[in-house]
Amino acid sequence: MTEQLLTGLYEGLNEDSVLVNEPLKYHTYTKMGGIADLFIIPSSYEETAFAVRYAYENDFPLTLLGNGSNLVVRDGGIRGIVLSFEKLTDISVEEHELVAQSGAAIIQASRVAYDHALSGLEFACGIPGTVGGALIMNAGAYGGEVKDCLQSATVLTRQGELLNITRDELELGYRTSCFAKKEYIILEGRFSLTEGDPVLIKEVMDDLTNKRETKQPLEYPSCGSVFKRPEGYFAGKLIQDSGLQGTRIGGAEVSQKHAGFIVNIENATATDYISLIHHVQETVQDKFGILLETEVKIIGEEL
Repeated sequence: MTEQLLTGLYEGLNEDSVLVNEPLKYHTYTKMGGIADLFIIPSSYEETAFAVRYAYENDFPLTLLGNGSNLVVRDGGIRGIVLSFEKLTDISVEEHELVAQSGAAIIQASRVAYDHALSGLEFACGIPGTVGGALIMNAGAYGGEVKDCLQSATVLTRQGELLNITRDELELGYRTSCFAKKEYIILEGRFSLTEGDPVLIKEVMDDLTNKRETKQPLEYPSCGSVFKRPEGYFAGKLIQDSGLQGTRIGGAEVSQKHAGFIVNIENATATDYISLIHHVQETVQDKFGILLETEVKIIGEEL
């Protein structure tokens, strides 16, 4: 498939933007995952649109990748084209509006807002994903979420058409949106913020950063919080009360620091990681009658 994919691709992309048989473990927070047939890293919206149209017109599978923070890629990797946004990271401020490209870290967006004494993104100072990923998931933490301050998003359709979508059209709910359903490819998000006191903004951000660093197992590779919060419960507490902390399958372990995390402590494979996710789900359901839904996205093929 790789030779077929490459034919005509360089008409709209620089050769250094296209990697062949790229190991995805280099592009995920879990440090796991098989190879991508083609890994494309566009450096402009024009290159992005070309790659998207190329995949659509030639009926090639297209997978989008931010920084791989909320993702598990199976050991068999991903066929077709993986489109990475790691070069699309610009952030700008226009009065009370912050515009951030899809590949920018949402943490960095919160820091730029602070630099301009703008309030509204403090909650994002500890979220490890990109702006694009944060929009797709309506990411949130410590009482705030993307929908609280997002104004609009600029997207591409799978046919390469450029659209501007308002917040009200994005169907933002708890860890969900319309992006996946409508197959929109996010180029940038526009956030509406308010003037704030830099001292107070920094106090909030410092407090949230401290909570994250002291409570989360940041010393090991992981996908972050694995499970959604069940209504009326906390996933981590259910896992902890099921006696699962420290449980291992292969190199994957339920974190002893925070039960809501599964960490790669010793060269875990994606198969190890996913097997442990299923074990946690089965154990919690047996003990409490609650099925934990995954927040992490699992993609790719079995080995």
